[in-house]
Amino acid sequence: MNASHEWLRDFVPADLPPREIRDILTARCATVEEMRPVRQDLADIVIGRVVEAARHPESDHLWLTKVDAGRGELLDVVCGAPNVAVGTAYPFAPVGATLPGGLKIEKRKIRGQLSNGMLCSARELGLGQDHEGILALETDASPGASFVETVGAGDTLFVVDVMPNRPDLLSHRGIARELAAATGVPLREFAGEPWAGIPSEPPLPRTESGTGATDGVTVGIEDREGCTRYAAVIIRGVRVAPSPEWLARRLTAIGARPINNVVDATNYMLHGYGQPMHAFDLAKLGKSVTVRRARAGEKLVTLDGVERTLTDATTVIAGADRAEAIAGVIGGKGSEVSEATTDVLLEVAIFDPRRVRAARRALGISTDASYRFERHVDPESVPVLAASAAALIASLTGGRVEDPGVDLHPAPRGRERVSVRPARASALIGDPIPAASMAGYLSSVGFTLVETGTELICTEVPSWRSDVTAEVDLIEEIARLHGYDRISTELRPFRPGESPDAPAWLIERRVREALVAEGLLETRPMPFVADGRGTDIRVLNPVAENEAYLRSSILETLARRAEHNLGHMQGDVRLFEIGTVFARGDDPRPVESRHVGALIMGERRPRHFTESKPPACDLWDAKWIAEVIALAAFGLDDLKFSMSDDSSRLVVVANGEELGFVTGVSLDAPAWATPAFGVELDLSNAAAFDALLTVTRPLPVTPAVQVDLALVVADDLPAARLADA
Repeated sequence: MNASHEWLRDFVPADLPPREIRDILTARCATVEEMRPVRQDLADIVIGRVVEAARHPESDHLWLTKVDAGRGELLDVVCGAPNVAVGTAYPFAPVGATLPGGLKIEKRKIRGQLSNGMLCSARELGLGQDHEGILALETDASPGASFVETVGAGDTLFVVDVMPNRPDLLSHRGIARELAAATGVPLREFAGEPWAGIPSEPPLPRTESGTGATDGVTVGIEDREGCTRYAAVIIRGVRVAPSPEWLARRLTAIGARPINNVVDATNYMLHGYGQPMHAFDLAKLGKSVTVRRARAGEKLVTLDGVERTLTDATTVIAGADRAEAIAGVIGGKGSEVSEATTDVLLEVAIFDPRRVRAARRALGISTDASYRFERHVDPESVPVLAASAAALIASLTGGRVEDPGVDLHPAPRGRERVSVRPARASALIGDPIPAASMAGYLSSVGFTLVETGTELICTEVPSWRSDVTAEVDLIEEIARLHGYDRISTELRPFRPGESPDAPAWLIERRVREALVAEGLLETRPMPFVADGRGTDIRVLNPVAENEAYLRSSILETLARRAEHNLGHMQGDVRLFEIGTVFARGDDPRPVESRHVGALIMGERRPRHFTESKPPACDLWDAKWIAEVIALAAFGLDDLKFSMSDDSSRLVVVANGEELGFVTGVSLDAPAWATPAFGVELDLSNAAAFDALLTVTRPLPVTPAVQVDLALVVADDLPAARLADA
């Protein structure tokens, strides 16, 4: 999520520097991965103050000025603006500076007079369209000060890492809610410069069940599973043109490309309020709009110019004759808003996340809209945002909204109620927090307090927080809003649990510790391999086609890791893994079992000046690793090893049961590599060995005694003599 500092200040007018906002967001809700100034192209511009101004002797419209740019000397600058005035500060580009358009300022003669820089207009700096005069500044800043820092022209971009459980943070309003709660400054929903001249409470669309009409157009929902809410508002008499400077600046600040005033308004609502919207050219839609399933084989040319073939599992927005958009993903080329558009139908809807995800994956396309619909969009904000967006488009285009529109909402749902016990919250957090403070934390981020008390706090969950469904979710909210840095780090005594650890977990821990003690390194790769054996089970939806099978042996995976090391010129490899292997069974699902595998190759010992070339590992070193595993996992030290029938491996046997094998491992290895050897044992039945589960020792019959000696010796007796004795 890209967020603009200036845009956030529209919602929360707190005087917070970007660094403080970054720290608040990172500590409370989401990590700010990057913070960078937006207008880097203005870095060379400084404050210049005109000290002298006179007419150019060779021109009627040029001025000869002396400018103080903080360099200790006055600079001669030729200026063509009619509004230059002595004593006034202006943005100044010195020699060597580069303007936003790429123009590099050089020392040059203009009508015979030398000019050492340039006094700039708003248009030359990309801050407006006025180029008739230079940009006069009302500032007390010293000459030579940074223009960006002085006038605040440089916005700051925050790159916020939003987790899937917090889709409400995928908008400036969502992030601003957290800032408002942290600072105590009230959140302004629709405030600031962009909303000047727009009604604060435009009339809301009429709510209907499954069908409705607005301004002569029939709107209906046939696919109620794929679309749970659909609002449509018509704006007539629009003039499609470039967006005003404030809107283009907002979108450019977050990396979006301005297109035209209609499309930019929908993108403004998307990034500002988290609600994807789409504008259709009404003349190309016809007199009806229907949300339905696509017909099998139906084709649609999308906005990116690609003709796509749809399936009947895809939800589409259809006009009178054909599908015009893929619901929640992308619009169609046929109903795109263009310069010839005069009437617009604005769509504000809620689509099913699973259907949107399936359509997006099937089409191989991802958009800002699908990204948000897949995670959850606030259904209760639809009518308000539809009315506000329509009013914004009308304001930008000179259009008119003759009918408030229609809001189809077939199955309204009430808000969820979730309660929290203050005592339970304090116990989980580890610090006592007053119940009143907990209630204050929750209400600050939108939770409605239904009932509060010292025994129970009942809340109504805001519609934008679909992730809060249980008491522990509220406790997490309380902890983060209280501040993780305020939670005590003191170690306190706690009563240990009465449930014993799982035997299988204890076995694997002992094996892991034993192998690490032998100098092996643990790997934790994915359990997927290429079909090297012909018996491996294929995954229906593999992560990668080159590893599309479930492994039947740990050594299959370790062999690929060893080849990776050899590819990086590392021949001394000592790896192990404890993981799951898969085999075919009578059931359609594979049979899973836990194995431990180890692979060794290269030199047996680290090099030393007493042994410059240690011997290479061999099968007997791998046999020793098998004995170490067996002792740790099974408590056995009397293993038997027998050669397999094909003489390819040593079979490990204990109590008449085959536990695993020791073998050489074939690798795609360079000529300089030494042979590799592997061990693999099945840990599934390790808990059945009595020696592992119960360890008994006789109780001592006498108490323990500690004896110490104190020797009286001469003061001049060396300590070494005493130690020898």
